[in-house]
Amino acid sequence: MRNLLAAAGTAALLLGVSACGSDHTSPTNPTNPPPAGAVVIDIVGINGAMSFSPDPSTVPPGQVVVWHNRDSTTHRIVLDDGRFDAGTVAPGAFTVAMTLNNPGPYHCTIHPEMVGRTIAP
Repeated sequence: MRNLLAAAGTAALLLGVSACGSDHTSPTNPTNPPPAGAVVIDIVGINGAMSFSPDPSTVPPGQVVVWHNRDSTTHRIVLDDGRFDAGTVAPGAFTVAMTLNNPGPYHCTIHPEMVGRTIAP
């Protein structure tokens, strides 16, 4: 019986650990600046469509993009099509860099009224 309980506990632990990594988030980068030439989109507050600057942001296809949280609140930036989830972005932190091939909308999952858009030149 003890072996059965130990096996069940191990299975539950492994399931919990694998579930933790299944949300496709990327870690934020709080101290390192973005790569040279990256487009930086600032997270500037909870003000509806004015929560990102610039908005819309012009991003050529294949350009590297990062979001920089200049707000005093944690945010979570996600592309609407699901191709990128920055994970939580603490105040002052940058998201990891991503190459954006297709422009489109994005939002903060913590504050759904915060929406932004990238556009092609």
